[in-house]
This record gives sequence, structure tokens and C-alpha cells, in this order.
Amino acid sequence: MNEADSFAEIFRGGLPHCLLIVFSMLLICSPVMPSEFEVISMSKYDLNGQHFGSRVSAISLEARSLYSWNTSRHCVLTRLTDLSIHDFDKLRQSAGGLILMLPSNILNLDTETKELITILEQSMLTHTAAVPIYFAPYNKDLEKIIDDITYTTTDKVAQNQTALGQLIVTVSANRYHVNVGGGSIVANKNSKVPIIHGELIPNQLAMKPTESVGDGHKLPVILITANLKTFGIYNDYPVNADAAVLLVLIELFSKLHYTSSMAPKYRLRFLLSDAGVLLNFQGSKKWLEVDDNALQNVEFVLCLDTITESLSYNEDNALYMHVSKPPKEKTSISNFFKLLKTSAEKYSNGLTVEGVHKKINLADTKLAWEHERFSIKRYPSFTLSSVKSPRSPIRTTIFKGDDSRIVEHTLNTSRIIAEALASFMYKVDPISSIFDGQLAIKEENILPYFGVKSILHNNDVKDAFEKYLNNVKIIYDKPDGRDPDFMFYNENEVKLNVYRVKPAIFDLFLTIVIGVYLLAVFLAIQYFPRFYDEVSKLTKEDPVGQLNGHSSERLKMKSH
Repeated sequence: MNEADSFAEIFRGGLPHCLLIVFSMLLICSPVMPSEFEVISMSKYDLNGQHFGSRVSAISLEARSLYSWNTSRHCVLTRLTDLSIHDFDKLRQSAGGLILMLPSNILNLDTETKELITILEQSMLTHTAAVPIYFAPYNKDLEKIIDDITYTTTDKVAQNQTALGQLIVTVSANRYHVNVGGGSIVANKNSKVPIIHGELIPNQLAMKPTESVGDGHKLPVILITANLKTFGIYNDYPVNADAAVLLVLIELFSKLHYTSSMAPKYRLRFLLSDAGVLLNFQGSKKWLEVDDNALQNVEFVLCLDTITESLSYNEDNALYMHVSKPPKEKTSISNFFKLLKTSAEKYSNGLTVEGVHKKINLADTKLAWEHERFSIKRYPSFTLSSVKSPRSPIRTTIFKGDDSRIVEHTLNTSRIIAEALASFMYKVDPISSIFDGQLAIKEENILPYFGVKSILHNNDVKDAFEKYLNNVKIIYDKPDGRDPDFMFYNENEVKLNVYRVKPAIFDLFLTIVIGVYLLAVFLAIQYFPRFYDEVSKLTKEDPVGQLNGHSSERLKMKSH
């Protein structure tokens, strides 16, 4: 009995070692060091009292794939190319969060996928989201996590059809916990849209005595407008071809205006703002309110909008003139349209010029094209664009295609517009090739302006205006304190942290295993003495039986 007690003491003394084993198992199952990734928050703004984007920023939830999430306690982690509009509509209302990894190279995608992405972008920009939405640049480690989540929830379950197999997969699978910090989303009370404008006044010394046109300030005005696209689904924009074309036209016509042989009968005015189609052309609206008298003697207003498709997925090669009312014959717009077609026939490589008529829908709070701002005021105006429909998602996409194609198309379009405009202003033959030689439009004229992001954030635009134009002014459109037309929201730089964890059912499974293990140890310690006694009875020899056996054998030997 003493031996049994001593042996039991060994188990009792070994119990702390059992606890060490348990603690080691818990340590192994605890979350590992997080993987950190860069993320960009979806754009947030208000327009005419309507909210766009999300007003929530923080995420601390379990990561699930696009195919396995089912509650607001799940954050969906997936690729942008895997998401459909139907999926987005469900996620923006019911999920706990959405993190989308951007494609590594948009050029590697097929035409159908490019089109679906731009349509999805447009849907995101026109809806309010109740959940935080972030975009992550392509990362191989993040892609592995997405693959792991998707593989665990689809392929493995499909391969194990039995209940036991599915239970084993569920218990042994890895789970991920995502965390994105972020403070509260507050309106930026300093929100403002900058608008810069200037004009080219003809050099009086360049005019011939027989061509007296009076004071240069009384000449008819041609206004050229464009918008800097500063954001899409997030706060970035890859290329601003419209602003680049406008700035190139400023540079070219400033040289022509001060040439002794050129005496235009028009004043050129240029207008550039940071508000495009997403902000309902707030820049031109504000400018008309402040400087409405500037267009009393206007010939026409030329608006540039998506003059080059940043991401092309169709075979159209056309330049469209959008008007709210078909121009009458021999009017300024009609004459310019003919010059534009003639210029395209000579200087383009298969590009055609087409007219598109669309009436202004006064019941709609959002305008289709910028020229409608001026048409409402009864100023003759039109928009030149490479897209035919105002609903084209190409107008707001943040993705861009081949750089060489974009530059080539922008150069080609710039030449066509410049030649047609010069022919109209200087009354010369449209095939006279004004912009050749020293006035030729080259890549070095265009490329510096492609990267312009905002009038607020650098002086490139202001320097260009002040270098070539007169009467340069910058005005700001600020939201009204009571009933703002627009409002921006503060953005905080955040990081995405992804932890590898075990599922909740694994904790239950581990608890049961540990409980069974501790119960077995307890029973072994508690009942080991009794077990030892029973085993001893079976193995210990009987002394009486042994003695009787030896006596019988001795008697038999004596008898022999």
C-alpha cells in the first residue's frame, strides 16, 4: 500500500507539468504577430444633401470570403475583380466591413473584366454604404490570405461531404481576424473647391490698321473649361487629360496671340476647377454666380470632359460634340463643328467627329454635362468628349490603360481642337496646318500636365496660368453653413492588420480535450491505489498453496 501511495505521489507531483503542456497548447493556438498592409479608405462626400461613401472607419472582425460571410460580425476580404454589383449591394448594407484588393495590373485583364470593374466603380460612387470600405494595393501576402480564406470555405468543404469530415475541416481550419483603426468620421468644415480663371487679350500692336476691332476688352469671348478630377472611388486620380489639353491650348494660343501676323477677333478665357461630374460641376456654377457678366458677349463655351479615355475597352475612335439644342446652320457652334470635322479628317488617324443632342432634364438635380450649366443661362455651349453617353463609367474610373495610347490619343485630339479653334478665330483655312514647326504639339508639352492633382496642392496650374494669361484669379466655392451643396470628410491614414486565429469551435473543441485529459489524470490519481491492489491480488502467489505443493512432491520421491 505504501508503494501505491508513493507511486501516486509521482502523478500528484507531475500535475504542474500537465498544466505546462496545457499552457503550451494555448500559446500555440493564440493569435500570431499580425501582418500589416496599406489600405485606402473609400471616398466620402455629400452632394445636395445626399451622402456618398461610408461614415464608419473602424473594423475589428473575423475575415470571411465573399462566399462564406453571413452576418454583420464578418468583414469580407476579397479581390475587386471577384466582386459583382449584386454582391456589393448586399455587402454595403449587411456586412461588418469590406476590404477589396486592387488588381496588380489592369492591363492584364480581359475586356469584359475591365468593363465590369468600371461599372462597379460607378455603382460604388452613387450609393451610400453603411459599412467601412477600404481598398488595398495588390500584395502577394494579402493574396495568399484571400486564397486561404476562399479555399477553406469552398474547396475543402466540397471535398468532405460527410458531417464528420466537415467538422474536422471546421476545427482544423485557420481563421483570420482583421483590424483597421480609425477615428470618427467628421465633416471638414474647411471644405472648398478652387476655381482658377484667366484670359488672353489680343496684342493691340499686332493688329493691322485696317483691322480695327476697337478695344480688346470688347471683343467676343470664347470660354474653354475643364475640370481636374481629384478623386474617384478613393482620393486619387491617375491622369488628368482634360486639364492637360486646356493648359496646352493656353500655351499655344498665348504664342499666337502675340504674333504680329495673327490678330484674332476674339478673346480667349480659360476656366479650370477641382469639381467635375461627381460634384455636379460646382466650379462652373460658382464662377457663373461670381462673374456672370464675363459672358455677356460670349461667342460660345467649349467644355472638355473625358477628352481621352483613361481606360479603353471598346473599339470606338470618335470625338463627340454634346449639345443641349441642335445648333442652327451658320451659327458659331455649327461653323466650329464643321471645322472640327475637317480638322479630324486631315490630322487624325481614323478619328471621327460626331454630334450628340440631349435635352436638359431640369427635374434632375445632377447635370449630365458641364455645358448644361451654361445652356441653362442661355449661353451657346457644348462639350467635347471621347464618350458618347453621360452615364459612361469611363468618366469616373480611377484605372488607366496603356500610357503610350493615352498620350498618343491626347496629342491627336489636342491637335484637332487647336487647329479647328485657330481656324475659327483667325479665319484661316482649316487645312493650313498652323501647329507645325515650332508650334507643333509634342509629348513634352502634354506630359508635365498629366500628373497635376489639384489646384490646392501645388502651384503648377497657377504658375502656368500666370505665365501665359492676364487677369488670373482664384476663387473658392465653400459650402453654406446651413444648407451645403457639398461637403468633404476628413481622412485618416490607417493600416490593415491581419491576425491568424483559430475558429471559435476550435476553442470549444480544445476545452473539451483539456477537460477530458484533466479528468483522466484526476481519476488515475484518485483510484490508482485500488487499481494497484487489484492488480497485486492477481499477480501475487498464495504461500499455503505453494507449501502444500512442495510436501506432496517430497512424499512421491520417498515412495519411489
